[in-house]
Amino acid sequence: MTAFVARLVVKPEKRAEFERLQTEMRSLVHRHESEAPVYELIRSRNDENTFLCIATFTSEEAFNHHMAIDFHDRLVPPILDCLAEKMDLQFYDIVGEPRRGK
Repeated sequence: MTAFVARLVVKPEKRAEFERLQTEMRSLVHRHESEAPVYELIRSRNDENTFLCIATFTSEEAFNHHMAIDFHDRLVPPILDCLAEKMDLQFYDIVGEPRRGK
């Protein structure tokens, strides 16, 4: 499994739009990408304009599918428009067996 963590600093006047777009992205990923078990946006308690987006994928192919899906291409440009600085995107490998349902 693979994962990414993106640190996103948003323009204050664009925060509501950013949250709306990311919430839509999250909903679509959860609905249409079964190979992406985690896709979450987390807001800092210390700075309301700083967020982490955390996503996991069952394989590199699942990540590539995410990058090519139609709603990704539609939502990412306006999301990037909301940023006050360049996104810090880091990739990780998941250690151990993936957690299974209850």
